[in-house]
Amino acid sequence: MTLIDPDKQLPEASARIAKRAVAFKTDAIMVGGSTGITQEKLDKTIECIKGVTDLPVIYFPSGANAIAQRCDAIYFMSMLNSLNVKNVTGEQSKGALTIRKLGLETISMGYVIVEPGMKVGEVGEAEVVPRDNIPMAVGYALTAEMFGMDLLYLESGSGAPEPVPSDMIRAVRESVRIPLIIGGGITSSEHAATVLRAGGDIVVTGTLVENGGLESQLEHVVDTVHSI
Repeated sequence: MTLIDPDKQLPEASARIAKRAVAFKTDAIMVGGSTGITQEKLDKTIECIKGVTDLPVIYFPSGANAIAQRCDAIYFMSMLNSLNVKNVTGEQSKGALTIRKLGLETISMGYVIVEPGMKVGEVGEAEVVPRDNIPMAVGYALTAEMFGMDLLYLESGSGAPEPVPSDMIRAVRESVRIPLIIGGGITSSEHAATVLRAGGDIVVTGTLVENGGLESQLEHVVDTVHSI
C-alpha cells in the first residue's frame, strides 16, 4: 500500500503520486498520517485521488477532527501503546457517530509503535516498544487479536532509519492469526523482502513518497512484494 499524506502537497499533486503508484501496481492507497489535516484538504485530496484510480482508498486517521467522507474504508484504529487514553479510545468515541452516519466501512486495527517511533510516537505519546523487546510486541499483538481487531499494524515511524526488526515480525506472526501490516523505514526492495519473509502480510511505503524517491524505488518495492 502507498501512503499519501494530504498535508505534504496540494490535492492535485497527491493525485499525481497516486496515479504513478497505480502504474507501478500498488494494491491500495492509504491517505492520512498528519496531525494538521483539515477537512477541506482531506476531502479534496480523496476526490482527486479517486478521480485517477479505482483502487481502494483507505483513510488512515490521526483523530476525529477530520473524517474522509468519500473514502472506501477507514481504519478504526487504536494506538495500543499510547500513554494517553484519547489515542486508545477517546478520539475513536468522538468520531464513531459521524462514521456511522456516513455509512463508512470500518476496519478495526491495533496500532503499535516500535522504536524509534519518530514523529508519530512523539505525537501519539507512545511508550514505544524497544527493538529488542519481543515479548512486549507479542503481548500487544495478542491484545489486538483478543480484542477482535481485524488487523495489526507495527509502525517504526515515517522516516525511521530501518524497518521493524525481522525477529520481532517473525515472533508476532507466529503468535497471531490476523493480518500483519508493517510500516516505517521501508525504503528499498531489500527492506520489503526482509519484512515479508519474516511474516508481514502488507507493506506500507510512505517514506519513499515523502523523500521524492517514488520513480526510482517504489516500482522495485512493489515488484518485490508481488514476487514473494
